[in-house]
Amino acid sequence: MTEQLRLMAVHAHPDDESSKGAATMAKYVAEGVDVHVVTCTGGERGDILNPKLQGDTYIQENIHEVRRKEMDKAREILGVKQDWLGFVDSGLPEGDPLPPLPEGCFALEDVDKAAGELVRQIRSFRPQVITTYDENGGYPHPDHIMTHKITMVAFDGAADPEKYPESEFGPVFQPQKLYYNQGFNRPRTEALHQAMLDRGLESPYGDWLKRWDEFERVERTLTTHVPCADYFETRDRALIAHATQIDPDGGWFRVPMEIQKEVWPTEEYELAKSLVDTSLPEDDLFAGIRDNA
Repeated sequence: MTEQLRLMAVHAHPDDESSKGAATMAKYVAEGVDVHVVTCTGGERGDILNPKLQGDTYIQENIHEVRRKEMDKAREILGVKQDWLGFVDSGLPEGDPLPPLPEGCFALEDVDKAAGELVRQIRSFRPQVITTYDENGGYPHPDHIMTHKITMVAFDGAADPEKYPESEFGPVFQPQKLYYNQGFNRPRTEALHQAMLDRGLESPYGDWLKRWDEFERVERTLTTHVPCADYFETRDRALIAHATQIDPDGGWFRVPMEIQKEVWPTEEYELAKSLVDTSLPEDDLFAGIRDNA
């Protein structure tokens, strides 16, 4: 191998990198892969989800700064590089009908213009592989959907000197593969749910599976299962670093680690674009690239 492998993970908010594909990233870091997280927004409109921190006036008044510090901790735990695109969190609108999105937020940005900021990052870092969300955002948060949109444009746009001139955005570069994070998939959820019940334990996934049926979620194609059980503890430590967002005693951590490792020792992805030959299913995001790197 003559060229270092590089992976870029494009996420909407601080904490997304630790809840989606974090064990995969930690595995690749340990193997010497250069891993770069791009965070589109600062998470300024995120609710304080950890009940132990709710009502804290300092956190409420300084949520942007607090979430940046949490991201610093998570980045160190995962061993990745990380940059902010600098867009403003759109919040998650609720109600029927839904209220309008706040002016100036990420989801209302011009897609091509916003993608240009990601093109800069891609051309600078030059990743062979990029991960992001599917067209539904993984779940329908406007920032997740916008993250998908700009990543799709930037994947091709990074190689287009006419759309994004080199004089402004840097020398052109074409990534080779693009994946959608699909860690929250039904086969995994059902397997862990059944494993808990089989052991006489209360499963945290019963309501999840009921809602799955209620919302008639379309099942995605899981093309790539990355073995990364040895890094599940690293994933959890990075997630807990986002203290405003994660309750360490909450549902995220109710399945014992030994059950997770035994029953479902991988993280899953959907191959969305590939400019190299690869055979499905895969167990490596760099399948088809390693031999040529």
